[in-house]
Amino acid sequence: MKPNTSPRQQKRSNNERRPSRKLNKPKRPRGPQKIIIFNKPFNVLTQFTGEPGDKTLSDFVPVKDVYPAGRLDKDSEGLLVLTNDGVLQAQLTQPKSKQPKVYWVQVEGAPSDEDLEKLRLGVTLKDGPTLPAGIERIDSPDIWERIPPIRERKNIPTTWIAITLQEGRNRQVRRMTAHIGYPTLRLIRYKMAEWTVKDLAPGEWREVTLG
Repeated sequence: MKPNTSPRQQKRSNNERRPSRKLNKPKRPRGPQKIIIFNKPFNVLTQFTGEPGDKTLSDFVPVKDVYPAGRLDKDSEGLLVLTNDGVLQAQLTQPKSKQPKVYWVQVEGAPSDEDLEKLRLGVTLKDGPTLPAGIERIDSPDIWERIPPIRERKNIPTTWIAITLQEGRNRQVRRMTAHIGYPTLRLIRYKMAEWTVKDLAPGEWREVTLG
């Protein structure tokens, strides 16, 4: 025989089986807002801890309770924004916020206008099509030397391109240039939202404010 169960008890029993969902919404800082811009050198991890021998953010940034808004690969350089403001962190990284990120990219070879147009319109990578991007061929920028320097092959030219994205997938810029046949040799994030690495040497940081 089935035990007699009232509709209210049945409803409670059903509810008890459902795991609760907690939405981890971004939070504002309890204290003053902190925003740090940092020029990440080549071969530095975008985190404060690592394995023995790794260079990490803790080797350069002594400010506590700030975390990167997005990331740069170990072999990439340039602007990294760190903050204690979870809401700002989300605004800088979520594609729906459409915060532009400008990368200076040195590729092997000399892409044609037709090649660059493919990047402007969007290319299809393994994880799906990319959004349209701002693409501009630029002169070699007046920037710091990379340590160690890139490996250039004799008799093969290199080209600098400025790429503006409003999304940020894993190693996206490198995969985009490889997709059209021009491997990335050097990748520098120059701008993110309203901030740039102008006047910041590799390893230097500065505290900034919004607006």
